[in-house]
Amino acid sequence: MDFAEIRDCRNLTIQSIVDHYALIQPEKVFAVFPDENSEITWAELQETSRQMAQYLLHQGINPGSRVGMLRGNGRAALELFLGVMYSGYTVSTFNPLAGESALRYVFSHSKIQIVFVDEENRALAEEIKKDQMPGLKIVSGALNQGLELPSLLSPIELTEPSALDDALLIYTSGTTGRPKGVIHSNSSLLAGGANTVAAHHLTDKDRALCVLPLCHINGQVVTVMAPLLSGSSVVMPSRFRVSKFWDWIIRYRCTWFSAVPTIISYLLGAKDKESRPRLDRLSSIRFGRSASAALPPAVHNAFVERFGIPLVETMGITETAAPILTNPLNPEGHRIGSPGKACGNHVRVANNGEVVTEINAEGEIQVRGPNLMSHYLDAPDKTAEAFTEDGWYRTGDLGRIDEDGYVFVTGRIKELIIKGGENIAPREIDDVMYQFPGILEAAAIGIADDNYGEEISACLVPSPGVVIDLKALSAHCEKHLGRFKTPRAFHLMDELPKGPSGKIQRLKLVETVSKDN
Repeated sequence: MDFAEIRDCRNLTIQSIVDHYALIQPEKVFAVFPDENSEITWAELQETSRQMAQYLLHQGINPGSRVGMLRGNGRAALELFLGVMYSGYTVSTFNPLAGESALRYVFSHSKIQIVFVDEENRALAEEIKKDQMPGLKIVSGALNQGLELPSLLSPIELTEPSALDDALLIYTSGTTGRPKGVIHSNSSLLAGGANTVAAHHLTDKDRALCVLPLCHINGQVVTVMAPLLSGSSVVMPSRFRVSKFWDWIIRYRCTWFSAVPTIISYLLGAKDKESRPRLDRLSSIRFGRSASAALPPAVHNAFVERFGIPLVETMGITETAAPILTNPLNPEGHRIGSPGKACGNHVRVANNGEVVTEINAEGEIQVRGPNLMSHYLDAPDKTAEAFTEDGWYRTGDLGRIDEDGYVFVTGRIKELIIKGGENIAPREIDDVMYQFPGILEAAAIGIADDNYGEEISACLVPSPGVVIDLKALSAHCEKHLGRFKTPRAFHLMDELPKGPSGKIQRLKLVETVSKDN
């Protein structure tokens, strides 16, 4: 099975990929877990996956059923995530940080019969079981150890799932209304992984650092499915830590990492010695990758200047199994401020059903390709709304495409600020604020106003130890944006609300600021 075969994922499954590499490189390490001081080979991954199949069958869970996962990153989480899909079940990944109300909803909505939890999440799972799901089986385990399943007593015959069978149920962050349950097949997940492999020229010699949660599509597809497909490996600590990040890169000789803009900002703002490595010790790393939210150009340029590592801006969403756009690996081809060109799928912009063909004309970004979800769980109306009549997925993002095919995202349709009848993209204001010294995070929002309909406010998190001169910041914005687009008010905060991917949730900021006014 070479990459040409892997790139076409229409007939592949997680089971067939794991079996392939367990056969040809059984003793090679697939994953390293720094917090547990352990690692797992391809042969061991195959063994634990088969144990999972036997265990679920002995628990009376029929293949094709959904199996819940409420765990932090680590060996058990990775074994569970891949083992459930390998066995012909659908893994339902829940975000431990989603909050009790959201977790109660997704437990019930997913119709899981069994859920695997770590010690930190057991009490809540037990409460949900007692209050609303008496038949739910809860399997609890320590955070920093592997799955504890019975050994295989006798060989079992596994029926390989179809490439089009459901493999993953993952819930959107639910910034408005209830979270939607996104269903991906083996094929669409692997297509997302193949897009990552192709975009970043990954080989079996590469090693990813995964600091994003395994309950999010970026961690699942970019830093797990891509190493799975390329026969390479991944380093998975329990969580992101500024003080450990570069040590992990150096110690385990990682060749690339995937992060979100917030992580990039924290790495830049760190002052301690461990967070400022000697550049000659970073020789193993080929590139860093930013996704899940817009990367401010000022932050992008500062990171490359500080660490000397090419930073590839990309774009992906849950419904498309992560990557849909990427810049090339060669820094000379980077368009700062753009997440790049289509990779492995087709991208267009359209307005009210009409495809935009004019260069740099704005419209909604739409996607079509093998990496698209199959549907939203038990929501046919929402599924229908998400696609155009000719089968393109509607991202809800506004953007334009330049003469070379690079896409520039200008904002979210629902997050546009409409002041005095003029549409203003918050990102334009964000980018200017990030150019001001001492700002760690920034987000412009629209607040209801009697005169203009909406007025602009900005929410800010200063870098540690920095005091922001708000008058000077306002003057900076007016110089670069003009008075009309300059925020009327600036709100200093300890942190900005984010979804599981690290994307700032502007609509929650609107609610917070509106209540305080």
